[in-house]
Amino acid sequence: MATDYYELLGLTREATEGEIKKAYRKKALEFHPDKNPGDTDAERKFKEAAEAYDVLSDADKRARYDRYGHAGLRDMGGARGFDNVEDIFSVFGDLFGGGGGGGGGSIFESMFASSGGGTRARGENLRAEIVLSLEDVVDEAQRTLEIKRFETCSKCSGEGCKPGSSPQRCQTCGGVGQVQQSRGFFAIRTTCPSCRGVGEVIDDPCDSCSGEGRRPASKEIEVRIPAGVENGTRMRVSGEGNVPQRGGGAAGDLYLDIRMKEHEFFERVEDDVICEVPISYAQAALGSTIEVPSLRGKVDVSVPQGTQSGEMLRLKKQGLPNLNGYPQGDQLVRVVVEVPKKLSDEQAALITQLAEIEDTQVGTKRHSFFERLKRYFE
Repeated sequence: MATDYYELLGLTREATEGEIKKAYRKKALEFHPDKNPGDTDAERKFKEAAEAYDVLSDADKRARYDRYGHAGLRDMGGARGFDNVEDIFSVFGDLFGGGGGGGGGSIFESMFASSGGGTRARGENLRAEIVLSLEDVVDEAQRTLEIKRFETCSKCSGEGCKPGSSPQRCQTCGGVGQVQQSRGFFAIRTTCPSCRGVGEVIDDPCDSCSGEGRRPASKEIEVRIPAGVENGTRMRVSGEGNVPQRGGGAAGDLYLDIRMKEHEFFERVEDDVICEVPISYAQAALGSTIEVPSLRGKVDVSVPQGTQSGEMLRLKKQGLPNLNGYPQGDQLVRVVVEVPKKLSDEQAALITQLAEIEDTQVGTKRHSFFERLKRYFE
């Protein structure tokens, strides 16, 4: 979806958190598919509104979107996609008075609850950390991760009951997954306490998963690390989280937190990298060619004659790629002139001779800071 998120929710870019939440509620109620049966355009707008709210309600995503637009969300896993209405209930149900993680019981859902079964919860999201070096993100990388998660029970195929038996319709809610309670003039639907919103109960549970419909398992997955990814980036791998319990809907997502190791030579500043290289007084004064490290191997750098200590030498496009397609960063070489603490007799004699040539009396205070300050005020 390339529509502007602010425009979609009818907001300005200065909108507050409360205004964003209020605008989303309004759009969600207006375009809910149960309120607009058979209207595919309304259903599309309902999902678009949820995607817009997912980005604008998250401070990090909103800042990235404000700066770079839709392209800026790629390194954060992209905007969350919603394949069905149940996914939206699972994530944002708490906005309307329910328990966002359980999927059932919100005022929002009760307004549009169907009579064909309970609300299907989404599986839990998982998190993992990937530690990288700067060299790892010079180019796109692949990593193999072993994750522990809940997967569908193979013995009962996720049904939660023993083979040959079947779940029974919940007698408490009649299979709807919700019960209605009257409070004064209002009738409020809440999650059924007997079936926990599934609409079915199990009399003979599977002995492999104890009726959960899922079991813990380990799995290796391949993930793509984009070139130039930054420290602290969170990536989303859709559908690689836990599968939900019996009667659930879609699997959750896996969120990967990127942590960059401290480098021995380089300091990163956005897409540029800086390294500090010591040189001698003679190299700085006369000019020279020095060998310095780079993220792609050793490179020769020309030090111009008369280079000052602390001066930066720029190596074009030797930094890191930009995630949003901007020009590649540079490498900056900060040269630091080293002054020897101990001199041999020969070195001392040569420097003394140089001082005489420069008309400088070593050890005198003629050019000290305070004398120059005195002359300045005079």
